[in-house]
Amino acid sequence: MKNLKRLGVLLTAVGAICLMTNIHPVKAAEDVTIADGVYIGNVNVSSMTEKQAQSAVEEYVAGLMDTTFTLKGESGSVSMTAQDMGVSADVNTAVTEAVALGRAGSLINRYKTTEDLKKQPIVLDMHLSVDKQATAQKLYKDSDKLSVAAVDNGLTRENGAFQFVKGKEGVEVNIVDSVYAINDFLAEEWDGTNNEIELVTDVVEPRGNEEELAQVTDLLGSFSTDFSTSGAGRAKNVTNGCSKINGTILYPGDSFDMAKTVSPFTQENGYELAGAYQNGTTVESFGGGICQVATTLYNAVIRAELEITMRFNHSMLVSYVQPSMDAAIAGDYKDLRFKNNLDAPVYIEGYCSGGVIYFNVYGKETRPANREISFESETVSTTDPETKFNLDSSLAIGYWSVDQSAHTGCVAQLWKIVKVDGEQQSRDLFNKSNYQASPKIITIGTKGANKETLAALKEAVATGDEAKVRSAASSLKTVEESKKEEEDKKDQENTSDSDDKKDDSKKDDSSDDNKSDNKTDNKLDNASSKSDSEESSN
Repeated sequence: MKNLKRLGVLLTAVGAICLMTNIHPVKAAEDVTIADGVYIGNVNVSSMTEKQAQSAVEEYVAGLMDTTFTLKGESGSVSMTAQDMGVSADVNTAVTEAVALGRAGSLINRYKTTEDLKKQPIVLDMHLSVDKQATAQKLYKDSDKLSVAAVDNGLTRENGAFQFVKGKEGVEVNIVDSVYAINDFLAEEWDGTNNEIELVTDVVEPRGNEEELAQVTDLLGSFSTDFSTSGAGRAKNVTNGCSKINGTILYPGDSFDMAKTVSPFTQENGYELAGAYQNGTTVESFGGGICQVATTLYNAVIRAELEITMRFNHSMLVSYVQPSMDAAIAGDYKDLRFKNNLDAPVYIEGYCSGGVIYFNVYGKETRPANREISFESETVSTTDPETKFNLDSSLAIGYWSVDQSAHTGCVAQLWKIVKVDGEQQSRDLFNKSNYQASPKIITIGTKGANKETLAALKEAVATGDEAKVRSAASSLKTVEESKKEEEDKKDQENTSDSDDKKDDSKKDDSSDDNKSDNKTDNKLDNASSKSDSEESSN
């Protein structure tokens, strides 16, 4: 019993001593400093106050923004800076943890922390993270560079028959999982030196199978147009564009983008310069003629009754189809797009032969055999083109060039007609198109024309009558020609005056001669008279 009492007294004394040894004066928060040997990430915050540590960490994070990270995918890598990924740190939490080291927790934990700091620094998490949405958007934008696309099982058409072609697996970046992998790397693994991050990828199986593609047997729609009168460049563009579409397979729900499929329109991609419509005029551009490819495909697709999701008519009428049957491709604002709205895959065959381009759409025919569709073009109104004359003072008189042919404008619409057993069941408006009237443009040379003939030409131009303008243009005279005519006229007048003076002089001389002759005659007459008188008197 005495021993127990002694033990109790001893424990009470030890407790009192412990309590006394743990009594510290309370300091103001701003005077509290972080223990020596404490790091937040790569920032040494030893002996700093809370505010000093916060400023140091914030400055460090700001300096990270230009740090470049390499994100590695299956087929390559892309670079992103910390700023691109919206990297940030939870500075407040990190500094609070640093201040608490050696001051929070049990006596044993505080003692252990103090002893550990004497042996080596303690590195606390900076709590780095990325802006997940911004990082995901950038990864998605570059996903093609990082992934290996699967090659779908497909078909080839040889000698009128389809052959199955086995596809290949692909590997694509898993955007969501990769964003979290980047975030975890920065938060837990990054030491400030290793900047390579492996992205998360998934295996992608090829779509379709032999059984599914075996359904592609029937011709659903076809169309052809003639380009035999095209120049060499345009003909090559038509053939090249057609080849890029040939063999396309659209599975149910797939969409087709014409511009994306056949672009870019560059020499490297097989295109040449040829005429194309632009803002109501004809210009030379790479890929001129691709609209005939789009138009031919459009007509095959609507006969297969696939869903058209985007189609634009040309600014001016084209010659190879009737109004409202065309489809234009221009920049990023005119495109042909359609969707496979059927329950089976479709195969698009395209080829050129003898100056004619053909498109055939194959699939599984589910429409009744006695059902027939056709399309009818209707011109609602027309606008006659005018003739514009450009008077060019840099071109010599006599120059006459038709720079652009006239195009009649019109409003047209296309009707879809459905017949069953030869009887019309429906006639629906399919599209409506507005084509601009395009003027005939003629350039006339007027270099050095004088005021009078140039004024006459301008008066003729004001009438818009090409015959009158041509006549006035043929009458144009230069200032030099007019001066020469004036000089020639004056020379003729001077020559005429000189000849008149000479004639007058001759007349005067003749008069004097007459006077002399008269005197001589009078003398002779007198002499004769005298002789006669004498003879008479003799």
